[in-house]
Amino acid sequence: MAQTKKIVGYMLVVFVLYTIITSPERAADLVQIGFEGISSAAQGVGRFMTSLVN
Repeated sequence: MAQTKKIVGYMLVVFVLYTIITSPERAADLVQIGFEGISSAAQGVGRFMTSLVN
């Protein structure tokens, strides 16, 4: 099972590197979308915690 996880991890890294090398604009767009999602989620948690305190 550990070997399978390691192989899948390596394949994922190779795929990400391939995507970045072949299409850097698309990769940048995907990273931006990901960070916007994380930012949105953090803002939502912040608003929730603020409403709990108030």
